[in-house]
Amino acid sequence: MASETSPPLIAAQLNHLVLNFPLLAKIEPKWSGSKDYGGVLDRFTLVISYCLDFIKWDVIFDAEYPMSAPDFIFGPEDESFQRFLVLHGEDPKSPLNCLGDWDSQDPTQLMLLVKELRDQYMAYQKKLVGEVQDDRVKFEISTIAFREGIEMQLSSGFDKPAEVKFAVPLVDTNINKMVPGCPWIYPQKIYLQVIYPVEKKYVSTPSAPRLKLVATPDLKTLFSIDDIKLPTWLAGMCMAEYLPPLEETLEKQVLEAISLIDVRRRFIEALAVQFGRPVEADPIFCRKATFISASGVFTFMVHLTITTQFPKQPPAIMLQSCQHFNSQGVPLKSVSLTDYPFSPRWEASLMAERIWDFLADEALIFKKYCNERN
Repeated sequence: MASETSPPLIAAQLNHLVLNFPLLAKIEPKWSGSKDYGGVLDRFTLVISYCLDFIKWDVIFDAEYPMSAPDFIFGPEDESFQRFLVLHGEDPKSPLNCLGDWDSQDPTQLMLLVKELRDQYMAYQKKLVGEVQDDRVKFEISTIAFREGIEMQLSSGFDKPAEVKFAVPLVDTNINKMVPGCPWIYPQKIYLQVIYPVEKKYVSTPSAPRLKLVATPDLKTLFSIDDIKLPTWLAGMCMAEYLPPLEETLEKQVLEAISLIDVRRRFIEALAVQFGRPVEADPIFCRKATFISASGVFTFMVHLTITTQFPKQPPAIMLQSCQHFNSQGVPLKSVSLTDYPFSPRWEASLMAERIWDFLADEALIFKKYCNERN
């Protein structure tokens, strides 16, 4: 039985797409469409981020003719997207041009094609939303047309009422550049998701849209979007009124979160006065630190996990023995400790002193626990 692999030309296209297209969420299970090459994978489902949700497109290569351009199958909810592409086929930016000039030896071809298809999909959805017969939706589009980067989507089906979704990028600031030594490869963004039900009849007092803040995943190492309370959407409000005060609040939150990096750094430095130099520490966001300590001949490690809410919340402490192991050879560890003397009003030096004093007693308890399990 042939091993389940893709032809080299196809594999190169997929690998480049995965490594260089940040809007690709994942490639779902692959399968073979060839009778003669049953173990050779040439068909894939691409899961692509769009409007704070996902769209799924099947990309169909041919294992027998790997130099040929792929076909695409769009979801059943986007049947008219293919017609849209054909109608706009004369556009110089049309993905159809990329298919006509397909070069299988160039591993960037699939990524460029998917990027162009997604751009066209954005234009297609904007056209659909613009045709919605809902005065409020039309008004909202007119008030935010000047903002860049907005994505919109018409969502409907037989079993659910039609909705219009907006993904509005917030805080026009390069957060990556604000973090010294930033490790993030792609720009970190914050979005407001706004969802309007499509009202086919006139409504004198329309209900508030559904609102949700969404951030790119890596941003959680700096601060949590879940900690931010959205302002109330007042009756008669529109997005053009709602967004400016929200963005002002978010900008303050980002600045505060970045300033707290130095607060955590000073705390780790204060711990080093008590415990000695850490054996490991997060040098950029200062969210973790590990020290070696001892109680008599009992040697153990002290792991501290510092939340983005520090100093409002105390760090979580976990002890790990350097001398005791379970039956699988894994070092014994304590439970996470958060109930110890701590006050956000204390100076970093006093916090470190109190943790040192607390662990002097806790180490004896942990040593006993370790001895009983060996």
